[in-house]
Amino acid sequence: MERNDPQDRGVRAIEAELEAEGAVFAGPARWSIAAGTAVAIGIAVNQLFNLRIAGYAMLEEMYLYLLAGIFLAITFLCYRVRGKVSPRIPWYDWLLALTALLVAGYFALTTGQSLDNGWEYAAPETAVWFSVVLYALILEAMRRAGGLVLFAIVLLFSLYPTFAEQVPDPLSGFTQPFLDVVPYFMISSEASFGIPMQAFGSLVIGFILFGAVLQFTGGGRFFNDIAMGLVGHYRGGAAKVSIFASGLMGSMSGSVISNVLTTGVVSIPAMKRSGFSARFAAATEACASTGGVLMPPIMGATAFVMASWLGLPYVEIMLAAVVPSALYYFGLFVQIDAYAARRGLRGLPRSELPRVGPTLRGGWVYISVFALLIFLMTAFRWETTAPFYAILLLLVVDQIRKGALFSARGFVDLLVSVGRTLAEIVAILLGIGMIIGAFQATGLTGPLATELVHFAGDSVPMLLLMGALTSFVFGMGMTVTACYIFLAIVLAPALVQAGLNELAVHLFILYWGVVSFITPPVALGAFAAATMAGANPISTGWEATRLGAVIYLVPFFFVANPALIGLGAPGAVVLAVVCAFAGIWFVAAAMQGYLAFVGTMGSGPAAIASRLLLAFAGVLVAAPVQGVLGLSQIGLSLVGLVLAIPPVLCAWRANRAEQAQKAAST
Repeated sequence: MERNDPQDRGVRAIEAELEAEGAVFAGPARWSIAAGTAVAIGIAVNQLFNLRIAGYAMLEEMYLYLLAGIFLAITFLCYRVRGKVSPRIPWYDWLLALTALLVAGYFALTTGQSLDNGWEYAAPETAVWFSVVLYALILEAMRRAGGLVLFAIVLLFSLYPTFAEQVPDPLSGFTQPFLDVVPYFMISSEASFGIPMQAFGSLVIGFILFGAVLQFTGGGRFFNDIAMGLVGHYRGGAAKVSIFASGLMGSMSGSVISNVLTTGVVSIPAMKRSGFSARFAAATEACASTGGVLMPPIMGATAFVMASWLGLPYVEIMLAAVVPSALYYFGLFVQIDAYAARRGLRGLPRSELPRVGPTLRGGWVYISVFALLIFLMTAFRWETTAPFYAILLLLVVDQIRKGALFSARGFVDLLVSVGRTLAEIVAILLGIGMIIGAFQATGLTGPLATELVHFAGDSVPMLLLMGALTSFVFGMGMTVTACYIFLAIVLAPALVQAGLNELAVHLFILYWGVVSFITPPVALGAFAAATMAGANPISTGWEATRLGAVIYLVPFFFVANPALIGLGAPGAVVLAVVCAFAGIWFVAAAMQGYLAFVGTMGSGPAAIASRLLLAFAGVLVAAPVQGVLGLSQIGLSLVGLVLAIPPVLCAWRANRAEQAQKAAST
């Protein structure tokens, strides 16, 4: 009799996913991918727990080179020249895989010499040519895993230092020969093996493994049943519950990437099963996880740094962040509801939904595992090792409860699935690192902020625009906290000198410092979610940009009028908050072409014009400013409400006519 426990379902889910992509590997390919993944996980455990199995502590650079070599090799074993996943591996892909291992092995073995002699600036000839080979391997692996658009963007940025002097200010930089730039990309800790790859080595690998083990043991099915049991009868319920779960987790962890990888393993499959496209599900998770860093009560580590920097009690920072964070999640919620409504993603009858009580009793182990994970990440800040402890608890409790051990077949399937996922992420992250390296190599990371602020002159709006652009650029290459600290030194004083509120300015740079997690070309949060959802990274990034549109507007609102962060007379605060929520509702509805309580806004040129007008009206209603066209804040909001009437009436009439036509036809 066939077993039907969650572990078997997890094995079949992994196999079904691989079969759907035509990637059921067999023979040498299957064992090579599984062995490479197992070795990489072993190296990661040794490094992150400082076990010193080899007898000494491995340098971080050596560790990252080993991971890069293994997963680049797996990329060439999984992805064919045309970018498709296929188990049929031609001889030249085996050769490329071997070359990746050899080249990365060379850099791993020479790490000590490289650090001692500064090879990133003066590499010997052998290291230069090995760098060129690794550069070409990364570009080709990224093209196969990430697509032509991402490949073209990274290629352009990687060549940018060779013609930087010909680019107009403020992007003009130092021009360097190609053979000087490539070793910098491959050897420096500020390029391909900089923060993105460091985040992979410390965070991503553990969380991806945790997600795969959770799926393997049936955790994905459990959480999907819970979500559907609680909100499955509402339209878009799975996506709606995911934004709150991801927001809360992100607030506690303070890390966008780890948040995506922790909650996305549950939320993304649940959204896809509810009818959401893979791209929309990934974008929703990326936006929800990004907003978590901005959401009280914890806001990660950055809010504590901000409190120390400004000399304010932490509670003041937390209270100031409440309304902006609520506006962001409200806009995301409205867009999800509109998306579900337009596509008829209705909730299921309660009779067809899992019962919450029995589901909870049968899946208590998964709740305890997540509780341990969250506790270790928030109480001890063990982000790098927490997923491994959670995996250990999950395996031990799960096996004791079932009284069975992993089958060899299931274990190898698990390794192949994890290896392919990690390989795709590594190929993309190594390429994205070149974008960061291009700015570092041309010397733009320091002077760019000063030049942009100087370019703004005496115009406060232009100064804010340049400040937002500067924060976005630096957010590409730094962690949230590091980006905030750097901008607090370089950019915040100039904005404060322009007469802007200091607390609002610091929240402004924090908001714009995290925008890059959902905005191409970097969009690390969106790319990580896209990998988990099986969606195109670039298209997911643009979908996340639309879903998270509010995050681009809200910082300008509260820095222009601090009433939105609770500073000012109570009446002014209430007025600003009410207008902001009304305006954000209009903007979010226009983004998806659906207005709650009214209906769809249709399609075609007229509908597009109507949506643009509604979005513009929403901005006028929400903007807590005065003096524009000689109007007060109330006057500007009233103008926005008047402008919103035509598109609302048009949508209402169109939906009434459609309903009447349907009634007549029946």
